[in-house]
Amino acid sequence: MDPLTPATSDLTATEPAPRVHVVCAEPSIANHFLAELRDVEVQRDSLRFRRNLQRLGEIIAYRISSQLSYTDKTVRTPLGESRSKQLHDFPILATVLRAGLPFHQGFLNYFDQSPSAFVAAYRIEGTAQVQVQVDYLSAPRLDERVLILADPMLASGKSLVQTYRAMLRFGTPRQVHIAAVIASPEGVAHVTREIPEATLWVAAIDEKLNDQAYIVPGLGDAGDLSYGTKL
Repeated sequence: MDPLTPATSDLTATEPAPRVHVVCAEPSIANHFLAELRDVEVQRDSLRFRRNLQRLGEIIAYRISSQLSYTDKTVRTPLGESRSKQLHDFPILATVLRAGLPFHQGFLNYFDQSPSAFVAAYRIEGTAQVQVQVDYLSAPRLDERVLILADPMLASGKSLVQTYRAMLRFGTPRQVHIAAVIASPEGVAHVTREIPEATLWVAAIDEKLNDQAYIVPGLGDAGDLSYGTKL
């Protein structure tokens, strides 16, 4: 398991947090994609920004795939037969509109047979208050399925917890994975406390939340950077 090393957190920095994986804790190409996402100069190119979110989604999807169930299968090749392992069942991929769409696409690129679920959510600007539009929620049945809930920014964690609880009206998954690009220590603590059954995957855990509940240093508003400023 990857070490959890936030600068400030309710969690202990000297011990690995249970079921929390920090993908950029070790050098890899993921660090390069994350650096570009944060860079104010690179952020001017919204296509590149969306592509980097998608790439990080692909990397985290690959990491999560090691935790899933597989079955042995014999496949025929042009020259004979080969024993291989195939995914037992594809996970359900859920995301929060609109910022989550490029990140979600990265997961869908790898889990290309997965059904998808969507929730509309927004935050009231300048405050820590978050509203989740649970009346706009589309999802297949979740009973006994693997659920991956992906949202690029895990700030306070309140909207993500509300989103997950709203989705439970569609059933109880047997396995839950939550994925984010950047998280705050406060958000990690809140999610691991409120959804103890989940495994959390993040590219990085930043320093803190500011008074407006934005992640510092973070990267800004992922939705605006992907699709343009809201009216």
